[in-house]
Amino acid sequence: MDYYITGNLDIASIALWLFTAFFVGLVIYIQRENMREGFPLENDDGTPNAHLGLPMPEPKTFKLAHGRGEVSYPNGQTDPRNASLALKRSHDSDGFPFEPTGDPMVDGVGPASWCARRDVPELDGHGHPKIIPMAASEHFTVSAGRDPRGMAVKAGDGEIVGSISDMWVDEPEQLVRYLEIALDADHGGGKRLVPMTFAKITAQDVRIHAIFGKHFAAVPKTASPRQVTLLEEDKISAYYGGGKLYASDARLEPQL
Repeated sequence: MDYYITGNLDIASIALWLFTAFFVGLVIYIQRENMREGFPLENDDGTPNAHLGLPMPEPKTFKLAHGRGEVSYPNGQTDPRNASLALKRSHDSDGFPFEPTGDPMVDGVGPASWCARRDVPELDGHGHPKIIPMAASEHFTVSAGRDPRGMAVKAGDGEIVGSISDMWVDEPEQLVRYLEIALDADHGGGKRLVPMTFAKITAQDVRIHAIFGKHFAAVPKTASPRQVTLLEEDKISAYYGGGKLYASDARLEPQL
């Protein structure tokens, strides 16, 4: 019997082992890249969770468009609000819900929670703010449907809180993102935005079911009358979304 140092190793076997090694390496690489954003993991109370499994990937730096600098991921940073969230544990074990300790809509917790996004407006391909009020553009008109400007705004409890003063459009997408509300003095005064998806335009008025009249004064404001930042968008949407649960005690219980 002839003896060969390669044993039963042949081209097919080599190809199989090479493919197996490549596939395992590919899975590990993809999983580590998947950890580039959203990691390191945190426990329910915001403390670091060391059980990551695979080691973290090396930081990768990305250059942002339109001269907005650079960002690197992973960077080990967590939400800066973790240390002061107005929440308390409902149980000692992880996995149980946290209970608000203050006004959850104002504190931005639970369904009203928001992410600490960059406080800059989203830009289009030319470096201009995507979402702008119609008053700042001559390119848009209401060609169909009801124009809500001038209509009264009715809150979820039936109170009239002001009127629609403008419409904010997503210029590249050519659709309405927000309605601008001019609040009455009794409800805080000034201008506030409401996401279009939270407003219902009827023949008589614009109805916002999510929150009540007493809540409009605390709707997050925009720093500029001509643009809205990513952070402001998140806060505004979270406030109205939180009202779906927290605006009234009656909304906190199951509805049959």
